Amino acid sequence: MISIIIANYNKKDLLKRCMDSVRGQGFKDIEIIVVDNASTDGSVEMVAGYYPEAKLIRNTRNLLFCRAHNQGIDASKGNFILCLNNDVMLDKDYLKEALSAIGQDARIGMVSGKILRMDKTTIDSTGLFVGRNRKAIERGYRKIDRGQYDRPGYVFGVSGSCAFFRKRTLVDVKDEYGYFDERFGFYYEDLDLCWRAQRKGWKAYYTPKAVACHVRAATALIYKVGTRKRWNLPYLQPGLEARYIKNRYRCVRKNDSAVKFLINLPFIILYELKLWTYLGLKHVFMSGGE
Repeated sequence: MISIIIANYNKKDLLKRCMDSVRGQGFKDIEIIVVDNASTDGSVEMVAGYYPEAKLIRNTRNLLFCRAHNQGIDASKGNFILCLNNDVMLDKDYLKEALSAIGQDARIGMVSGKILRMDKTTIDSTGLFVGRNRKAIERGYRKIDRGQYDRPGYVFGVSGSCAFFRKRTLVDVKDEYGYFDERFGFYYEDLDLCWRAQRKGWKAYYTPKAVACHVRAATALIYKVGTRKRWNLPYLQPGLEARYIKNRYRCVRKNDSAVKFLINLPFIILYELKLWTYLGLKHVFMSGGE
């Protein structure tokens, strides 16, 4: 059985499209778990009315991504887990192809498919990596899909937007803060989990045959053209910079070795200079130069 866990907060329309794609899967041995973080837009009523096969966990406040998915994992019965954003739509064979990929090697604990934008030509992710500057990197991000990532193979990790796991892997990497570290809330939580899995000997695999589409604009982290793109810097909605930066530091502190950190220190320092310079200039302009 594959347990599909979808965390939701006030995204009823996207959630419906996501669940329709889950319901349309060719692989049928599934359970659907929706963890709702106190939505007020009718999401709960929609799930209860249109998807009676789904198990619905209703939170009384917004517990954010990590804790909501941990709730779903704890409630799951499947041997495999798909942690799915509500802004992702799956191709009808996604589960079948992900299951086929993970079955190639008993040490494969994570699978990424080819995740595209909604135009189905722009790549969102073909696997998660950690850069030498210790930034999370979605391979192929924003590139046009010309078949350059049509070869399957091992990657570092999987994007949290559409992350397929062995249940045994999640149980193995769980620590005092959960499968996903609940201190993160969101941002870097997927890299942290994948890094912990790598340290325990689990492998991550990419298959281009498992295709999904992601409405990236529905998330709080947006990448814009110009200086930010050239410097590979994030554009964050107001109030989220601190979480993004803190989680990056926490992820590195938890998982990096002293030797690898020192080897990559020049790249880390360069990124830090760019990041803090950009954030400083951003706040100056936002405050009108005061």
